[in-house]
Amino acid sequence: MAAPAILVFTRTTGFRHDSIPAGVEAVTRIAAELGHETEHTEDPEVFNPLDLARFAAVVWLSTSGDVLGELERAALADFVTGGGGWCGVHGASTAEASWPFYRELVGARFIGHPPGCTPGEIDVVEGDHPATAHLPKRWVWTDEWYSFDEAPRDVEVLLEADESTYEAGDLAMGAPHPLAWHRRLEMGRCFYTALGHDAAAYADEDFLAHLKGGLESVLPKR
Repeated sequence: MAAPAILVFTRTTGFRHDSIPAGVEAVTRIAAELGHETEHTEDPEVFNPLDLARFAAVVWLSTSGDVLGELERAALADFVTGGGGWCGVHGASTAEASWPFYRELVGARFIGHPPGCTPGEIDVVEGDHPATAHLPKRWVWTDEWYSFDEAPRDVEVLLEADESTYEAGDLAMGAPHPLAWHRRLEMGRCFYTALGHDAAAYADEDFLAHLKGGLESVLPKR
């Protein structure tokens, strides 16, 4: 019997990342390596109980703005709390600002980033997770450095930004400054990474392994 598919959702009603096509291609390859087919859509109507039952996990890849209606929000919440996986990448923390439950799903709200993609350093604070086990304790990386309204609560933080290695300016969170984390949400598993702004990230082996481990971690155990 074939494994349930993975849904890749990229609808945007706010800023749209040019890297979305590269991200979809990368997630499709990663899912295949994990034994799953993918279905890519920007149609929010797929978020209903009947359709969601076909999927093992949902990936929100740089979604932005409010992208679901009330019934669709309820279906996603039931899917995750009932045991489905949710994986958020980069701009996903900018989505669904008017939906309180989404904060639990994604962990924290994006508030901004310094201009452009710049080099900086990341501390791997949890090296036993599939998304980080391949990384050095100190990871030199170039990206947009997302800041959040607060540190996420009730999560296990995997990566933290070292703000002394880039210009955080007025967006400095101080230490800790989480960048990736995971959590259980009732019966479901959630993973979020703030990394992945530029299309080049989706050709980088370290980032791809980070993404693969994150997706793997939210899939229901078979």
